[in-house]
Amino acid sequence: MPKKRRKLNKDFEKKIYTSKKNVELVLAKIYDIDDEDIQKEYISAFNEVVLTYDQLKNDYELVGFNDNSEYLITAYNKAFSNFESEFEI
Repeated sequence: MPKKRRKLNKDFEKKIYTSKKNVELVLAKIYDIDDEDIQKEYISAFNEVVLTYDQLKNDYELVGFNDNSEYLITAYNKAFSNFESEFEI
């Protein structure tokens, strides 16, 4: 039985790409922090954002655009917003 093709969505791919760039930018800023204790605190707090991004990216790569996709991008955006509101970067 042939494998079912995953459904693609160009607009959603742009959101994932933008999310990736945001994660990379914030991680670069965190790694530039000289104080090791503060850096660890930021990394720990940003970990939720990274995990939700990874889940979003993996779900799209494996399944494609589906009912869960909008939920995952919303969860990522919420986690990123929460981090930004709690930590100055």
